[in-house]
Amino acid sequence: MIRPVLSNEVADAVADGRPVVALESTIFSHLGLPSPHNAAALDRCLTAVRTGGAVPAITAVLDGVARVGLERDEHERILGPARKAAERDLPVAIAQRWEVGATTVSASVALAAHAGVRVFATGGIGGVHRGAEITGDISADLDAMAHHPVVTVSAGAKAFLDLPRTLEYLETVGVPVLGWRHDDFPAFYTRSSGVPVAHRVESAAEVAAVLANRTRDRSGVLVAVPIPEADQLDADELDAVLARALADCDAAGIVGAAVTPFVLGRIGEATDGRSVPANLALAEHNAGVAAEIAVAVSA
Repeated sequence: MIRPVLSNEVADAVADGRPVVALESTIFSHLGLPSPHNAAALDRCLTAVRTGGAVPAITAVLDGVARVGLERDEHERILGPARKAAERDLPVAIAQRWEVGATTVSASVALAAHAGVRVFATGGIGGVHRGAEITGDISADLDAMAHHPVVTVSAGAKAFLDLPRTLEYLETVGVPVLGWRHDDFPAFYTRSSGVPVAHRVESAAEVAAVLANRTRDRSGVLVAVPIPEADQLDADELDAVLARALADCDAAGIVGAAVTPFVLGRIGEATDGRSVPANLALAEHNAGVAAEIAVAVSA
């Protein structure tokens, strides 16, 4: 069984029952935002968590060691080249002693759970891909949330996924989806996907109570936080870009994990880079909400 190594600060906070927020490292690596925006994202997320009264715990695999919480002088390592590590990859990354494994949502949720951290913040989760009834392409993020008792705070999922089926899948596996002061499931760059969530919450205390009263010991909770209104992209423009990008994916035979970077690249090009500031804003906002929830959970 995996036993992540905690930084001294995170270990002390967990032992004392103080609030901690886990953060994935993929978004901060070259696999996520381009430099120097990845460094800005890291600084803004760390500051948001600390301002909210919690301890940030970056998850990663460094030199074959699963980590929850990094020292300041280790941050530079996750900002550079890395190998993407989902939950399925963690035992391989450890066994093969990967130099830098950037953790995805599924890996981060798993590591947080094993470290005793109950709240995790990310940008957006993966989900059920369009055409999954043929390809079977369903993100491991959903399974991780169903099997680890962690609150995942995200700006919903990216709009090129099959969002209604993503929510249906989460219902099937018993993961409560809570709209943070919002009635619709957000679509990452936009506040609403047009698909309603089953439950709306107004406070961190409500989220903490939902986690405490779940019916399955090993299941988690998803809190869907819409991007701040001032930072969202134009929904009509984004829909048009997505339609063209997905059509090009089909024409080029691009499937599976290759779809996400292709579509995100097209969005960045079509919006003249406006997707990057939006990404930074939602990641920072999610980190702040996660800190608020972590304080309530620790209480």
